[in-house]
Amino acid sequence: MVVASVTATARLKKDYARLLKEPVPFVRAAPLQENILEWHYIIYGAPNTPYDGGVYHGKLVFPSDFPFKPPSIYMITPSGRFQVNTRLCLSISDFHPDTWNPAWTVSTIITGLLSFMNDSAPTLGSITSSDAEKKVLARRSKAFNLKVTAKFLKRFLKVRLGTSLEGEFYYVSLSHLAVWICPSREGTNIE
Repeated sequence: MVVASVTATARLKKDYARLLKEPVPFVRAAPLQENILEWHYIIYGAPNTPYDGGVYHGKLVFPSDFPFKPPSIYMITPSGRFQVNTRLCLSISDFHPDTWNPAWTVSTIITGLLSFMNDSAPTLGSITSSDAEKKVLARRSKAFNLKVTAKFLKRFLKVRLGTSLEGEFYYVSLSHLAVWICPSREGTNIE
């Protein structure tokens, strides 16, 4: 496992605290407990888009020298926009280190990802599908997450969701993350 530099760790903790205070609409994101360089995000399909009602799981993998180099971005849940489990070629990803700006935060990255998701311009890692196909995938996304992401949920035993008043991270249960990935499972104990 790659070890985060002191700079990367400090920056990612700062970005996470900021994301908690100023959440990006339709997105939740958090680092893995055991590796601050790997974050998992959930995009909730926005109303009036082909993704409406969908719940899309993906991950960001940051280099040890973040913020000086960009992250890899992956989509895990099929969306009709991006290939699954493939590094996405976006101007905010490691495919384009020449356009990367170290001032960009995790919030900037996931906002950019949302923008690319709602765009139709082709890019490496994108796929072409109709709005009707995207709507079908949106309806199927929760079932997909329950079936396929179970391995992830078992591995992601606890997720960083907040900070104490002293600024230290605290952890919540696997069940809470399950609600992120499949909101209809609220109240279900999967631990």
